[in-house]
Amino acid sequence: MQSDNRVFDDFVKMMNGAAGTLAGMGREAEDAFKERVKDWIGGLDLVSREEFEAVKAMAAAARDEVEALRAKIDDLQARGR
Repeated sequence: MQSDNRVFDDFVKMMNGAAGTLAGMGREAEDAFKERVKDWIGGLDLVSREEFEAVKAMAAAARDEVEALRAKIDDLQARGR
């Protein structure tokens, strides 16, 4: 009976070792995948959120200026008639 327990104990130890190895392989695969994605995204020509917001603000300011200049032109044209 005790020999059966020993075989069972050895089997459990082996399975625990295999589970640990598989978990480690999973973590390594996940880390490698994340690194590949970071490299791929890094190669794209993307802008940061801060740069986007700055350009968006500049475009809004330019649009406001164009509207003001249009109003002045319309006023000058109306006076010239």
